[in-house]
Amino acid sequence: MVEQEINTENKILDAAKRVFLKNGFDGARMQEIATEAGINKALLHYYFRSKDKLFDAIFTEAFSQFLPKVGEVMMTDIPFLEKIRIFIDSYINMLTKNPHLPIFVLHELHRNPGRIVQIIKNTGVDPNIISKILKSEAKKGNIVEMDAKHLVPNIIGLCLFPFVARPILQAIIFNGDEKAYESYLLERKEEVYKFITNALIKK
Repeated sequence: MVEQEINTENKILDAAKRVFLKNGFDGARMQEIATEAGINKALLHYYFRSKDKLFDAIFTEAFSQFLPKVGEVMMTDIPFLEKIRIFIDSYINMLTKNPHLPIFVLHELHRNPGRIVQIIKNTGVDPNIISKILKSEAKKGNIVEMDAKHLVPNIIGLCLFPFVARPILQAIIFNGDEKAYESYLLERKEEVYKFITNALIKK
């Protein structure tokens, strides 16, 4: 793909993120995305035939930056709790860079959950890796026994909720202060890490 085509595709993806974030998936229109990108609708359809294709591209782009990195970290020899820290930091960084993503995911979980499942599977990440590591660490006596089916949703939920509920939390707890809320989101990295490690470490 030549540089001009890459730039045009990136412009479209950035425009689609803004329109989806503002109007939601159902409320977004291809014409509005084309206008936002500064191109005509025919050119938009040349790159992406539908909103579904745009969604897939945006979702895959975001998660392709996160999941493979986490998968690689889980296979290294660094201490398990450090792996947990990297998992949390990477996930919150990904959400910070892609604030539109939680809205897309929640929408698709109700509309077409199978598509999200397939996109995640296509990244090649093996969910059984964390389960094997947990069992090994518990056997060594480094952590308490915990099922990955509980640990992973606990981590994701603690990281994700402040992004999903941002309009409410920012308005009520931070009096609408956007900068204060941005700082709060960064603080979540350490707070979530402490919460999870307190649950994992033997007392």
